Amino acid sequence: MPEPLSPTVRRRRLAAELRRLREHAGMKGEEAARLLTWSAAKISRIETAKTLPKPVDVRKMLELYGKADALGEDLLTLAREADRKGWWEAYTDALPDRFDAFIGLEAEAEAACCWENDAVPGLFQTEEYARATVLAVQPVFNLHPGQVDARVEARMVRQAILIQDKPIELSVVADESVLLRRFGDRQVMRAQLERITAVAQLPNVTLRVLPLDGPHPVGAASFTLLRFAPVYDITFHDVVYAEQLTGALYIEEERETYRYAQSFDRLVSEALDPAKSLDLIARVAERTW
Repeated sequence: MPEPLSPTVRRRRLAAELRRLREHAGMKGEEAARLLTWSAAKISRIETAKTLPKPVDVRKMLELYGKADALGEDLLTLAREADRKGWWEAYTDALPDRFDAFIGLEAEAEAACCWENDAVPGLFQTEEYARATVLAVQPVFNLHPGQVDARVEARMVRQAILIQDKPIELSVVADESVLLRRFGDRQVMRAQLERITAVAQLPNVTLRVLPLDGPHPVGAASFTLLRFAPVYDITFHDVVYAEQLTGALYIEEERETYRYAQSFDRLVSEALDPAKSLDLIARVAERTW
């Protein structure tokens, strides 16, 4: 089972906190760089999580900002933990562009709100359905057989976050169309709908279906909103991930993530409740697949 501690989030927490401490100390990046005898580019790369600072560099920054205290020790611990590798890094060459970053964020998220109108969410997928979805895009992205296998395997390993010691709290609204859009043969689809029903029984999972015969309250493509608990009393902001054909969009500005949270609440309000959603899934499985 994957290790829940995520170096991706550790790096981002560390970067955001170092920037906050510099600003609280009343320093511009250029001033901090001059006092540390570093380049301004180095400060920028550290504060945007593009470069992982060595613990010795973190200590120098903390001393400059007057934070060589308990918080400073927590940040040094973050720096050491951020140097570890996540399990998903072994699959980077096969994953869609920037999706490894999403897995790293998801691995440490406390909760996720997912709106899906294209396919069954990855955390619910069977191996056969997952393979069918990857093969569907293979002609566009020219994936070789090894990459197909790696994408499917990574998707299966990801699902461990639903059953680990501190599982993610997952709330999903799926458009009814994802129950009807075929990937693989009828047997694959029927098994997939049975799998959705089984995963929806987990105490940390809530599934709702937005019916096709009702209003669509949000004109948005699929997205996932991730929320994070404090670590060492260091907070981390919400992140929205929206996958696109040739890349991915990460949204971290509070006003924008709040709008996505409101949009998800609207979807929940118009979707069927969990019990009626499972009834609909059962009917679709029986009548269609």
